[in-house]
Amino acid sequence: MADLQGAQIPVTLRPGRPTDTSACGRICYEAFEAVARQHNFAPDFPSVDVATGLITMLLSHPRFFSVVAEVGGEVVGSNFLDERSLIAGVGPITVDPKVQNLKIGRRLMQAVLDRAAEQRFAGVRLLQSAYHSRSLALYATLGFLPRESIACMQGSAIGVLPAGYYVRRAVEADLEVCNRVCKFVHGHDRAGETLDAIKLGTAIVVEHEGRVTGYATDLGFLAHAVGETNRDLMALIGAASVFAGPGILVPLRNGALFQWCLGHGLRVVQVMTLMTMGLYNEPAGAYLPSVLY
Repeated sequence: MADLQGAQIPVTLRPGRPTDTSACGRICYEAFEAVARQHNFAPDFPSVDVATGLITMLLSHPRFFSVVAEVGGEVVGSNFLDERSLIAGVGPITVDPKVQNLKIGRRLMQAVLDRAAEQRFAGVRLLQSAYHSRSLALYATLGFLPRESIACMQGSAIGVLPAGYYVRRAVEADLEVCNRVCKFVHGHDRAGETLDAIKLGTAIVVEHEGRVTGYATDLGFLAHAVGETNRDLMALIGAASVFAGPGILVPLRNGALFQWCLGHGLRVVQVMTLMTMGLYNEPAGAYLPSVLY
């Protein structure tokens, strides 16, 4: 495709299809790689194959809404809305670097916000890379409020659990108590995501004094975790054999947990901004967001 920056050309939006996997996966990788390179950061996706794997899952999942942008019949961008819980999560949103400055990103964002309104979600959330000031401004002008800074952290497995804490694989019978802990922390559950993770085999729970006090859908960029206390999250993080993707997402306002991660060898990869629209409760307890929220 020719470089069309600044051109006045029609852009068409339509629902995503499984046949869009290859084009959307390539664009997802190239868009994130281009922005990261401009700011001297490592890209969120290490290869086209990894980005395509994620896009394949999103396009095939019945509870993800997808929208694709086309110019002249050619795919130039996409966006997704996670509809598995009371709060909807946005992303990844990507636009082909060859067609920047056509306001395609704004139209893709507005499409998922319209969808969220139609489906009556109580709120919508996302995380954006703090180094990308243009996306911060775009989301703010669309109505998102910045809530807090999040450190993406990566490193070797810690292999240390607080005394009296036990971590095990989650099973479907744990879903109700996991929802209870999530409601304690956030005021709502994330049951759809949690059930998916249990079925996938990545979810874990932490037990203390004979009861479940926290859980994680995984330990990584696309996963979330909640616990009644920091020690619950320390146990979940300490039990992980690897931190998937770019790493785990640690709220910087939780200074004790952040310093504990640093003290156990984790390093900061980048800082991100949690942004919300609609329902938002100040979290109680301790939590790690996913890159969606």
